[in-house]
Formats: sequence, C-alpha cells, structure tokens
Amino acid sequence: MQLSILTSITGLLVLGYILELLRRQQLREKYAAIWLLIGLLVAPLGFFPDLLDSTAKRLGVASGASLVLFAGFVLILLVSLHLSWEASRLEAETRTLAEDVALIRAHLVAHGGYPTSTPRAAAADAIDSEVLS
Repeated sequence: MQLSILTSITGLLVLGYILELLRRQQLREKYAAIWLLIGLLVAPLGFFPDLLDSTAKRLGVASGASLVLFAGFVLILLVSLHLSWEASRLEAETRTLAEDVALIRAHLVAHGGYPTSTPRAAAADAIDSEVLS
C-alpha cells in the first residue's frame, strides 16, 4: 500500500473519529474545531502529495517531509503550551472554589448550621470503635 493512500485513509479515519467524539459530547467544540481544521488540512495531502512538495518549495524548505516534521513539532509545542495554560487556569479555579467552600463551612459552623464533625469523620470513628472492640 502506498504511503499517500495510507495517509489519506488515516486522515479520513481521524476526521471521522473527531466527529464521533463530538457527537458523543466527549470532546468540547473549541477543541474539536482545532482538530477538524488540522484534519482538513492534512487529509488532502495524502491524496495530493505533490501539493506538499510544491508548498515546501514555495516556503523555501528542502522537502515536504521536512515541512511536515517541522509543522508537527510546532503543533505539539502549541498543544503543550495550551494544555499547560488550561491546567494553570483550572488549578487557580479549584483553589478559589476550595477557599469559598472553607469560608461557607466556617460561617455555617459559627452559626450552628453545620455539624462540627463531617460524615466521613463520623464513619471513620465508627470503624475505629468497631475495630477496637
């Protein structure tokens, strides 16, 4: 099987998989749009490999394979940067939510609306007393 045919089939399968993840709501739209755009750019390159070589020559790159390798590296770098940004944002949001929960809990305890021992602590105490007896 020629590499161009394998590339085309793989590109189409990836596009189909992205659409399926979207249909099942397992991939958010903002990420799906990026992956669909990448898939739509990559899939035709398998059908028309000369397009890649001519693009590489226009950009001053020695070969199409070098261009693909460089583009893949830049893509991985950008995805890694984006995921680091998302993780940092979610960490800050989680910290804020934990602080809010702690303030609400302290307010409820101070006003008698919250038990001083949590259900987990009560269950752990019950298990400990059972083990000791």
